[in-house]
Amino acid sequence: MEYNKVRELLERYWEGESSLEDEVLLRSFFAVDHSDLPADLLEAQPMFRYFTEEANRELPVLPELELPPVIKMRSLDHWMKYAAIFLIAVGLGYAGRQFQLKQHRMDMVLAQKDTYDDPQKAFAVTQKALQLLAKNLNKGTTKVQKLSYFNEATEKIKAD
Repeated sequence: MEYNKVRELLERYWEGESSLEDEVLLRSFFAVDHSDLPADLLEAQPMFRYFTEEANRELPVLPELELPPVIKMRSLDHWMKYAAIFLIAVGLGYAGRQFQLKQHRMDMVLAQKDTYDDPQKAFAVTQKALQLLAKNLNKGTTKVQKLSYFNEATEKIKAD
């Protein structure tokens, strides 16, 4: 076979575009010892020779192993089924009880009366709570303003 044809087959092989017939041709070409093989083809020769040798090598046949007998535990199978069913039932019962307790708590919250009889007193307490909330939110706003100032400074540095 011409070296140019082998180079073309090798190029398709390296690209992953070769067919099985192309690979058989390459293996058969490199299986024969060529004394005047160019350097670029010499690189692939050991690999294809290895493929040929490994394809022709016979694998040793291992004797069949005798497996020990399997011990079946029939009595435990039934207990595991019953235990699984029991655990599922307990889990469903617990979930149902938790749901009932949550519903009961919600009913209790809705049934509660106002804590203040005097609307002016309730308004004053609500106003005080809202002022405390506004004070804490303003602290957060000042921190965010500092952060935006820092972001603007980093953008200016990046722009320069």
